[in-house]
Amino acid sequence: MLTGTNTANQGGVESMAEILIIDDDLLLCGSLLHLIDRLGHNGIEAHTLGEGRKLLESKPFDIALLDVRLPDGSGLDLLPAIHKQPASPQVIIITSAGDPDGAELAIKNGAWDYIEKPFSRQNITLEITRALEHRNVKIKSSPALIQREKIVGSSPLMQKSIGLLAKAARTDATALITGETGTGKELFARAVHENSSRSGNSFVVVDCGAIPENLIEGQLFGAKKGAFTGADRNMVGLVKQADGGTLFMDEVGELSLAFQKVFLRTLQEHRFRPLGATLEEESDFRLVAATNRDLPAMVQEGLFREDLLFRLRAVTIEIPPLRKRPGDIKDISLQYTAEFCERNTIGTKGFSYDFFDTLCNYQWPGNVRELIHTLEWMITEHQDIAELTPKHLPEYIRIKLLRASIKSSDHTETCPAQKQCTPETFQSIKEFRQQKVAEAEKKYLLDLIAAVDGDVRKACGISQLSRTHFYSLLKKHGIVLKN
Repeated sequence: MLTGTNTANQGGVESMAEILIIDDDLLLCGSLLHLIDRLGHNGIEAHTLGEGRKLLESKPFDIALLDVRLPDGSGLDLLPAIHKQPASPQVIIITSAGDPDGAELAIKNGAWDYIEKPFSRQNITLEITRALEHRNVKIKSSPALIQREKIVGSSPLMQKSIGLLAKAARTDATALITGETGTGKELFARAVHENSSRSGNSFVVVDCGAIPENLIEGQLFGAKKGAFTGADRNMVGLVKQADGGTLFMDEVGELSLAFQKVFLRTLQEHRFRPLGATLEEESDFRLVAATNRDLPAMVQEGLFREDLLFRLRAVTIEIPPLRKRPGDIKDISLQYTAEFCERNTIGTKGFSYDFFDTLCNYQWPGNVRELIHTLEWMITEHQDIAELTPKHLPEYIRIKLLRASIKSSDHTETCPAQKQCTPETFQSIKEFRQQKVAEAEKKYLLDLIAAVDGDVRKACGISQLSRTHFYSLLKKHGIVLKN
């Protein structure tokens, strides 16, 4: 039952929302329905996972108030199904079984918040209002509305990055884009610019790793005639060229400490002095920076200024490596294959049944850039081939795939006398023990699930684990239960 008496309407929500309550406490459901009605929204209740699942499939909801302990299972089991709904409602976990592992699992699986019973009317009202306000903002700035011509991918990791891109485009704050080489950091930077209010002005690129340290100040700030030998005219720097637009500093981690201090002031004041000038100039630029380096680690090592890092990461966009989003490989391949065929006036290419599976088996250390270059090479090299197969991949990729397949299929134990043991091959005893415990724990869970034919209730009874602890272990080891 709800406690307290404050049910004042918090406001801030634009229209009536649809709210689903999934809880087997009938008295609490009645109280929540009454509260939701007073807030001007429409509520509907379900008392089991099965009922909740059917309602989710029948209509869109804005919020789901979800209990953990239900007669037919854990409410946490329903989180993936809720997030797969086109409406993607915000989820507020409500439970009398407070559990740190369960709370962590809920938040990691996209829950808006995790609150324990009993809760006050004021508390649940505030949570509902805040969740709806956040949802309205998210809908207005949907990544689907972002122009991203060259950014391909619909995997969850990529959607998260595109959502951050949309967030960065809505503001004028400094943005930091991180990711491995070849993930498409400049594409994201251009997309931030093209979707921002500055899109009609210049997008100026600075490759910090390609400019010698003794030249970078002149390149960025410009120079007056006669400032140095060979300066026979005034030179406008890149910072001034970006006036009104976006300055993209690629590989910002390559800046020297000395210049980091100089540039920090320019970033704060938007003022700079060209070489040989007596007066400062102004530039209204928006900074987007990118790096493949670990800047926080560089700060710890004394190689990057902490105050500059704070200024750079007002909005941080992390682009996942291609190996972590293999589901995007086919879409990327189809788009760029069509583009290369059209550019070279070649007929449309077909693909063998195992072509995309083979691409997904490769780790792509060069990320999207390597995949694109590979596709371009294949089309150029095999112009007369109507159907591309794994045999048409570059030799170095075929060799790596072959070596990996042979290694994974070789289960024979090497005689201890034949092993090449060196001090470098050993872990600490703590690391070794943790690794072996984790391996045994995962095998136990897999064997247990198979023995009970996926029955979670039986598995928890045998293992003496709580449901929340059981699910957190499944999450830890990447084990997915089959429906």
